[in-house]
Amino acid sequence: MGNETLDNLLNESRTFPPSDEFAAQANAKAELYAKADADREQFWAEQAERLTWDTKWSQVLDWTNAPFAKWFVGGKLNVAYNCVDRHVEAGHGEQVAIHWVGEPGDTRDITYAQLQDEVSKAANALTSLGVKAGDVIAIQLQMIPEAIFAMLACARIGALHSVVFGGFSPTALRARVDDAAAKIVITSDGQYRRGKAAPMKANVDEALEGAETVEKVIVVRRTGSDLEGEVPWTDERDLWWHELVDGQSAEHTPEAFDAEHPLFILYTSGTTGRPKGILHTSGGYLTQTAYTHHNVFDHKPGEDVYWCTADIGWITGHSYIVYGPLANRVTQVVYEGTPNTPHEGRHWEIIQKYKVSIYYTAPTLIRTFMKWGAQIPAEYDLSSLRVLGSVGEPINPEAWIWYRETIGANSAPIVDTWWQTETGAIMISPLPGVTSTKPGSAQRALPGISAKVVDDQAQEVGKGGGGYLVLDQPWPSMLRGIWGDNERYRETYWSRFAEQGFYFAGDGAKYDADGDIWLLGRVDDVMNVSGHRISTTEVESALVSHPTVAEAAVVGASDPTTGQGIVAFVILRGNAVDGGDEAIQALRNHVAKEIGPIAKPRQIMVVPELPKTRSGKIMRRLLRDVAENRQVGDVTTLADSSVMDLISTGLQSGRSED
Repeated sequence: MGNETLDNLLNESRTFPPSDEFAAQANAKAELYAKADADREQFWAEQAERLTWDTKWSQVLDWTNAPFAKWFVGGKLNVAYNCVDRHVEAGHGEQVAIHWVGEPGDTRDITYAQLQDEVSKAANALTSLGVKAGDVIAIQLQMIPEAIFAMLACARIGALHSVVFGGFSPTALRARVDDAAAKIVITSDGQYRRGKAAPMKANVDEALEGAETVEKVIVVRRTGSDLEGEVPWTDERDLWWHELVDGQSAEHTPEAFDAEHPLFILYTSGTTGRPKGILHTSGGYLTQTAYTHHNVFDHKPGEDVYWCTADIGWITGHSYIVYGPLANRVTQVVYEGTPNTPHEGRHWEIIQKYKVSIYYTAPTLIRTFMKWGAQIPAEYDLSSLRVLGSVGEPINPEAWIWYRETIGANSAPIVDTWWQTETGAIMISPLPGVTSTKPGSAQRALPGISAKVVDDQAQEVGKGGGGYLVLDQPWPSMLRGIWGDNERYRETYWSRFAEQGFYFAGDGAKYDADGDIWLLGRVDDVMNVSGHRISTTEVESALVSHPTVAEAAVVGASDPTTGQGIVAFVILRGNAVDGGDEAIQALRNHVAKEIGPIAKPRQIMVVPELPKTRSGKIMRRLLRDVAENRQVGDVTTLADSSVMDLISTGLQSGRSED
């Protein structure tokens, strides 16, 4: 970013305090902050007490070998027991844990007692194949109940799972299997995507050709006869899930493992070269995921119906579908399919049917709903919703306002959460019964968490200043390293501010006049226009605040005059006319008015879609290729690679300069 800090350009003054009624019943109270500040370790010890431990810890935190933390030293627990068995033992066996909805419309309600049986049988099945504590199991499954059973079964017997997103290519799966030396792979025959059955097992077979560590492949029958052709099969290696698991005993005694026993590896997506396996352990991770789920979402066990729309292939699915929610005795919706199958009201239909009260989704999906139009959710009863959440990237203020007004009936608090695969759990977020929320701001670090915005010299910037977002104190759910590469772990996350001992993972942020934190995206995405360092996020927010724009992505393209010129790609809302020269000029002027003339885009292109990864992140690298007339780079991680062809063909239109 150079020696200058990030220019803080966009202002947002609207605030929304919680209602008196909400605040009165909220799990989190304002005094949590003071309590955590007074004694951080004691605060985290109290959060850990919400779990069931076989052996109490002797020390809350050991940070003597920084940056390798140990939390709840000497403590022992079983993660799966905490997520399942203890709720059954407490008399809640008949409570529904999972309302599962398949894409074709099939459904399944799974109680905690049934979940305990399924996880126990899966644990016995893995043990029968010789799996033991410390072994690695790769799981490539779509959003079906067996994915959750398999993860919890691994946790129950002390095996590590490495979940690979169901849409990843054979090459990506193979790299992850080899890096972790996975012993077993669990997959399905096929998956439903937009109404069609697509093969999964065939891709897994391609990935595993010549794989040396894999002994068995367990296959869940999901699509069956809907899939064209036979499922490829290797007799000595492959096993059907139903034949292996269903006949096992439902009796299984979980073993207690050390708080620092590895729970899972999760590979970060979009990396080049060798994949980066983020390692998370047991006690601290479960403590913080359960604490944040309880307080950030104001979850009431046995009363709320919760729905996180993420995929278990990402950290959000691990922390806020499986571990945090189940530790808190959630009743949740798990949905297999896409939001527009068989129609664009599918999510609202599910919310109406199950009376979902807490809904956690990504800004990219919110902007897609905006594009489809407010008339669609208006057809459904969404009155059960009482808390809304946002995750994945900064949410622009206009999308935030649309979410609140159209989905939250102008009353449900929105928790805009910042965290990462590496942090394991939410780090910065409003507390819904405490915080006066601001559209687009994650606001402040949660009680027990410490975050700062600093400049190049590691000095904290003042109110109104921008810079690097760092974490300056260890936290329970932090990554414990990169699998098999401690040096890479130090270099990637701790070298930028090694002297100060700050964790830095690449995000820019700013403080507003109140000292609240605004995320500005990756510092790699900062543009340098005539010496001003401008965040892509702020320009995108200004564009989306225009009534015709549903979604925008902005990149800096080399410019002989200004160093970099701002190039914007916009998707218009469903009711907007096509973007002619006048409309594009109006958008450029709108940005200049919202932010200032320095931020006026050099060029705006109206596009039908944006290039996104399967987790919904916009691939600005590819848009930069288009903006600079280069050959478009690798598109294998895109959810839909044809998007780039659509964008490239429109390159010459929409150029407007003055």
